[in-house]
Amino acid sequence: MQSWHKALAWSVALAFVGITLARLYPDSYQQDGGAHYALTRWAFDHPWFFVKVWARPLFEAVYAVPAQWGQPVAKLVTVAVCLATGWHTFRLAEQLGLARPHLAIPLVWFQPSWLLLCSEMMTEPLFALVFVLALRLHLAGRVVAGLWTASLLILARPEGFFLGILWGLWILLDRRDPQPLWKRLPSTLRLAAGFGLWWLASVAITGNPLFILDDWPRDWDATNGAYGTEPFWSYALRLPEIVGPLFAIPFLLGLGLLLFRRQLGTLTSSFLLFFLLHSVFRTLGVFGEAGYPRYFVSVAPAMALITLIGWNTITGKLSLPLFTGTLGALGLGASAAAAFIYVDAAESSRDAWAIDATLARFRESPREVLRIHASHRYMYAVLDYDPKLAPAFTADREHNQKVLREAPAGTLVVWEDHIGPSWYHLEEKDIEALGYTLLRSDTSVLTGKWLKDSPGLFFDYGSGVLTRERSSWPGFGGPRTVRVSLLYKEH
Repeated sequence: MQSWHKALAWSVALAFVGITLARLYPDSYQQDGGAHYALTRWAFDHPWFFVKVWARPLFEAVYAVPAQWGQPVAKLVTVAVCLATGWHTFRLAEQLGLARPHLAIPLVWFQPSWLLLCSEMMTEPLFALVFVLALRLHLAGRVVAGLWTASLLILARPEGFFLGILWGLWILLDRRDPQPLWKRLPSTLRLAAGFGLWWLASVAITGNPLFILDDWPRDWDATNGAYGTEPFWSYALRLPEIVGPLFAIPFLLGLGLLLFRRQLGTLTSSFLLFFLLHSVFRTLGVFGEAGYPRYFVSVAPAMALITLIGWNTITGKLSLPLFTGTLGALGLGASAAAAFIYVDAAESSRDAWAIDATLARFRESPREVLRIHASHRYMYAVLDYDPKLAPAFTADREHNQKVLREAPAGTLVVWEDHIGPSWYHLEEKDIEALGYTLLRSDTSVLTGKWLKDSPGLFFDYGSGVLTRERSSWPGFGGPRTVRVSLLYKEH
């Protein structure tokens, strides 16, 4: 079977996987996914959402129309983006003349963090698609087209700024270009085209030339340590979550070989840029760095091809084709299983099941609702309610109490016992004390689809010890107890 037939078969199979995951897990494992959905769902009502810094303009442009049909449809856009990224990674492997190029697709998809995001509304997969498209153009000699495409990276994620600088260095150091260095320099200005387009759009929509600066998130600065810090090697220890526990060996082998041979510097430098950048930021606790392995989904195509090179090197040393094929099948199967377990271990993504059940019961005996306040982003999505219609909650407990106290009669509060108390410092009893009637309160014990009752595993980066914790991320299947409450303001 030719490689493109195998690549097509992988794409069809993984399309089924992505659609299935979108149905099994209707929300996101983090609140960010729900926030991105809200910003796209209501972008036409609040046009400045299209140019918001946190929302990212390219993400808004791609998702805003599908989001009008609801979160399930919008999540399928991510599946399509992931399929396109896998396909173009395969085509890039062909372009580079790598053996077994079709394996590039599962080597992308079975990265645990990739599978986790393949049906969610996060910005990393879209960044990865733009990255691999720009990389294909650049390596094919269509350098100018690659520059224009790479300029869009900053419209998908903040790392686009740093990757744009790296891309400029590639242009200046490109041995294929006979022009002297000083003549190449002006061509790198094309990398600023995406930001220029963003600025023009922000001025046209808001009328404020400083909108991007004014809208800059408060925790994205060099002094804010809101998410804490970890040792510099913390991302290295989480490599199994980034490339996969079994893929880590061929990945490291491929990375070492490419660095030693000084080959495919675009692949190695892209990964190393992300690795060093996020490791430094995490160590210093700056620029909103939270230590999430999902950041590396942005350069998943590069990691997949580096892994493929290591994979081919290992199998090339084995002279028994049957044994090599069996070993490869076992390796892919085990890696797929590990990635599925990782997705299933994201305990907070199960909250949507409890929220759906409680709101379904509310619809059986509905009340007139004039305003909605919710602790969880998914609650707004299910109720199709624009969160901008009500004053926002903050980390200030007194402010939140004031918001609820001044809310009109007919206000529905949908609350749960994880994010509500930890983010907004209010519990169900506190809301009742403000004059709200408790309509119902449902407690659910949520287990994974595959792992039902195993305790979680927690890595303490300070001591370097694995300990057992039942509710720590990634949790690995431990039961999650969620209490969802509906409270209503009668008068």
